[in-house]
Amino acid sequence: MSIQLITVAALALVFLIATVLPVHMGALAFVAAFVVGTAFAGESTDDIVAGFPGDLFVILVGVTLLFAIAKGNGTVDWLVHAAVRAVRGRITLIPWVMFGVTAALTAVGAVVPAAVAIIAPIGMSFASRYRINPVLMGLLIINGASAGGFSPISIFGSIVNGVVGRNNLPSNPGLLFLSSFLFNVVLSVVVFFLFGGRELLRRQPEREQAAVLAGGGGPVTPEPSTPTGSTSGDDTPPSLTRDGVFTLLGLAALAVGALAFGLDVGFTALTVAALLSIASPHAAKAAVGQVAWPTVLLICGIVTYVSLMERAGTIDWLGNLVTGIGSPLLAALVICVIGAIVSAFASTTGILGALIPLAVPFLLAGEIGAVGLIVALSISSSVVDSSPFSTSGALVVANAPADQRDHTFRRLMIWGFSMCAVAPIATWIFFVSPGWL
Repeated sequence: MSIQLITVAALALVFLIATVLPVHMGALAFVAAFVVGTAFAGESTDDIVAGFPGDLFVILVGVTLLFAIAKGNGTVDWLVHAAVRAVRGRITLIPWVMFGVTAALTAVGAVVPAAVAIIAPIGMSFASRYRINPVLMGLLIINGASAGGFSPISIFGSIVNGVVGRNNLPSNPGLLFLSSFLFNVVLSVVVFFLFGGRELLRRQPEREQAAVLAGGGGPVTPEPSTPTGSTSGDDTPPSLTRDGVFTLLGLAALAVGALAFGLDVGFTALTVAALLSIASPHAAKAAVGQVAWPTVLLICGIVTYVSLMERAGTIDWLGNLVTGIGSPLLAALVICVIGAIVSAFASTTGILGALIPLAVPFLLAGEIGAVGLIVALSISSSVVDSSPFSTSGALVVANAPADQRDHTFRRLMIWGFSMCAVAPIATWIFFVSPGWL
């Protein structure tokens, strides 16, 4: 058996064991990387550890630590109240507001994980307090990031258009952006009605608006426990303390640093969290324990193993199998499926840069439309960011309420894996098979 088949079989075994037995999947993935890497791939432990996603680790820890501090000192509660007042109590609109804000951030150049890292903690805190399904809130935030992610000045759009240009393929940046945006809007409408949107529509906006504008939390007494700094038990709006002001300044610094100056989200978040801890050590003391460590172990373990698969040539091996397919239309569908599956675990940025060149030979032959396949591949590789094994999905899981974190993880895993099949087929049917692009 080739090393490529061994890595695929080992990954399937990790999922099987973790599904059947109460064993942590992240720990299993680390074990699989160690066993397969040393016994079959001839790697040293240093080689295996080199695949550890240090950047993802820092992002997850930094962002969740910062917002744990923000929750502890009441800043998140204050932001939630301000958001409700901004939409005049219409809770139904909040997930769509989060969609639009995240889309705007990525459309003007924010990296998708950076935009999700900034918006997800606020959106998930809002969902917790006002009984909005965290899966609904998380998916609309992620879909919003993907919707804006292919604008001509965005990161994803720049990568795709650059790869296409270097390979002398026909391109249409405007159509790529519009197609991705509309696909994610339609997808979000489906998400809205699948994960609690109908219940939100049935709420009485007049009652919610009156209660919120009066200063209360509306008719939605969500949790038996109240976050520190919250005053949801009476009609008094939560007040912004000195620590809250410092926290808002820190969050603004995180947003400006990440979006305007390209600073690393994880390290910037850790810096802000450390400064807040120095300013108020007692208020921040318990925040470290609220970091989503099980989620960090899970995501880092899986990504470490996927890195081993990349070094073993499994991804290239799959690409070579695709190029050997006789039917260009079938090969196009397979490429979209591979892009979706791999991107659900690995970097969407890397996948977009790697798979488009694989399609160049038969794209140049002119048997299928180059623009159509590029659009289909781009959408298929990005909408699966809802997988909890991707950075965006992991951030949503990490910021979900503790008692709903496992539920959110399972739902995102099911949804993300379903997108691995639905998105390639849907985009192939609409953009590739008709041959109109």
